Amino acid sequence: MLEDNKELFDAFRILHDNYALNPEEHQEQFNKEGEKIMAVIREYENRLCRNTERGVYSKYSTQLAEKFQNEVRVHFPKVDSIGIIIEEPEKSSSDNRQFSIKKIYLS
Repeated sequence: MLEDNKELFDAFRILHDNYALNPEEHQEQFNKEGEKIMAVIREYENRLCRNTERGVYSKYSTQLAEKFQNEVRVHFPKVDSIGIIIEEPEKSSSDNRQFSIKKIYLS
């Protein structure tokens, strides 16, 4: 997968590393480029697991898919952050001591 799509994954590697250092600044671009990466990952995962789902080894298909995803995470640990939208909480002008949590939405 990495060899067949070397240019795409090399460009994503740079963005991934920048995102790891500063997620808030690179989140939008990371999501946009991450869609392309996730399409390639899903395609290769489907190729890998398609035949095992129908055969004698169907009970191992889920484990095989998990191993594949774990191998992707070895190369791109932040891949699970693709598609996350972070909204800053509103600050109250009357109370600066207010506790707030960032909201995270999956797109």
